[in-house]
Formats: sequence, C-alpha cells, structure tokens
Amino acid sequence: MSGQKTVTPDADGLVASITAAKTRGLPPVHLWNPPFCGDLDMRIARDGTWFYQGTPIGRPGLVKLFSSILKREEGKYFLVTPVEKVGITVDDAPFVAIDFEAEGTGEAQVLTFVTHVDDVAVAGPNHPIRVERDPETGEPSPYILMRADLEALIDRKSFYRLVDLGSHHDGWFGVWSQGQFFGIIPSNELP
Repeated sequence: MSGQKTVTPDADGLVASITAAKTRGLPPVHLWNPPFCGDLDMRIARDGTWFYQGTPIGRPGLVKLFSSILKREEGKYFLVTPVEKVGITVDDAPFVAIDFEAEGTGEAQVLTFVTHVDDVAVAGPNHPIRVERDPETGEPSPYILMRADLEALIDRKSFYRLVDLGSHHDGWFGVWSQGQFFGIIPSNELP
C-alpha cells in the first residue's frame, strides 16, 4: 500500500474544495489538471435541471457553485477542483439560455444572453450561435457558446424572439450580433 487515502468523490467534498479555492468570478478551471477520481452520480438534464443521486438539486446557489467548476474535455464533462476531477453526465448542453437582450439593428445589432445560472455572453466571434436540426423532424436546437467549450441550449421562447429579429444574408435566414451573421436555416427552406 502506498499509504495514500483512497478518495471517493461526493458532492460534499466538491463543495468543500470549491469553497476553499473560491475567488472572485469564475475559478480558473482551465489551469487545473488534477487526477481523475471517478464518476459522480450527477446529471444535467436537457432543461438545465441538475440531479445528484437521482434527486433534483433544489438549491440554486449550489447549482451555480457546481456550474462554476464545470469543464469539458474531449466531449466529456467534469467537475474540477485544484485537487480532484470527477465525471458527470450531461444530457445535451450544460446550460440553458433563458433570455437575451437585443440592442441596435441589422449588422450593428448586439445580442446578450443570460443562462439559468446567471452566466452572460454576448453573441459574436467569441460566443457563436449555432443551430442543429433533427434529421428526422427538422426541429431546430439552437445553442450559444458560453465559455471554454461549454454551450447553452437557447430556450424555445428566446429562440422564437431570435427568429423575429432574423433577416436574410447570403442565402441564409439568421441573426446578426457584433457584426457577425449566424445562420439559422437556408433561406430556400423557409415556407
């Protein structure tokens, strides 16, 4: 035996580690590369609800705390502290964009999104919008990149509002933000 204590990941241990490393703003998870400690029975549903051991986490502050240490590597999601890294399950995107503000019009328009955990991102070169369509139904799933390979699914009401702001450009129907055009659907596929 090496004399090292075996660590079993749990939510309480993560909270203690996060609290100990707490800084202003988001922690620098991109700088942390601790050893993988195993998977945690934690899941983020498509609607943004976080579950721990099958039960929804009902404390918004705790969800926000966990979301601050979320990291994606090679398509997998982890909660990371300076000393441990645990795998979690994400059904779709880890965040949900629940609202946005639009300022200006046309190419000068600026779209600022907010998520259910109060993250804010301005759509543009650093925070692109993309839309995936279900190959069978054609139903769109719109996303915005929030931070470091972590996206937010844009909720239905916000997506409808985006469509209301849409225009045609280079054969696509989409929206402008920070001088960049984000295509939603080819213009010729609109009724």
